Amino acid sequence: MSLSADLHRYLQASRESLLATLDGLSEYDVRRPMTPTATNLLGLVKHLAGIEFGYLGDCVGRPAPLLPWVEDESVWDSADMWATAEQTREELVALYRRAWQHSDESIAQLPLDAPASVAWWPEERRQTTFGSLLVRVVDETAHHAGHADIVRELIDGRPGGDHDSAGDAAWWTRHLDRVQAAADRHR
Repeated sequence: MSLSADLHRYLQASRESLLATLDGLSEYDVRRPMTPTATNLLGLVKHLAGIEFGYLGDCVGRPAPLLPWVEDESVWDSADMWATAEQTREELVALYRRAWQHSDESIAQLPLDAPASVAWWPEERRQTTFGSLLVRVVDETAHHAGHADIVRELIDGRPGGDHDSAGDAAWWTRHLDRVQAAADRHR
């Protein structure tokens, strides 16, 4: 398997993991802020759509659709990190899937050493390669998929995808008790 194909495989696994965190949740639950910094599930989807369109599209000479929060520059005020009341889950998931398609076309068409330029980076770092940006997007997607797992667990207690392979309910109870006992020794 080529390095590009391997990176694509990891990217797709993280994309799917992120979207799986939305399964079975209400509109309220996918939108509500779950941390003091307002992290929410649908906001993570919206953010990653913009990340893919930007880094794996615009920055490599494959223009992506102009997103409203980029056009009006509200992205710099975190408009990409939450869904407005008017934006639907279906709309934002579809946007993210269009970003996947656009990025997948870049992955299929461009070698990892293809030149890239990130307009919003400082001038001295602006010039880079497609491969560098692909690694960045794989990392960012995995990073936010992990956030989504934790946010989902905070919403309804549903753990990440590998939860059941680690142990049954009794194992998790013992594990939680063990971790709490270790922490309690430092109170």
